[in-house]
Amino acid sequence: MNRKNHCILLAMCVGFGLFGMAAHAGQESFGQSIKQDAKVAGHGIADGARDVGHASARVGRKIGHGAKDAGVGIGHGARDAGVAVGHGARDGWNATSHAVKQVFSKGD
Repeated sequence: MNRKNHCILLAMCVGFGLFGMAAHAGQESFGQSIKQDAKVAGHGIADGARDVGHASARVGRKIGHGAKDAGVGIGHGARDAGVAVGHGARDGWNATSHAVKQVFSKGD
């Protein structure tokens, strides 16, 4: 390469450098908008994740409360059945003792 080619190459490098600086200065707002879009997308993802977390918590509470209500229902049903059996046994005992007394003429 001779001196003329070196000068042309140097001028082109300076020109590209100046063009790059000018282009970069114009793209700062473009770069800022990309950062802003990424921030908005991040907030959207975070909001979605929070909504999923809240929905999971609500479902967990519903399941927990449903299990509690089912347990209470089973417990109350067993209690009611026990009371009914007890009352039935007492009524049966009363009827039997009354019948025995009637048979043997002892009266109540």
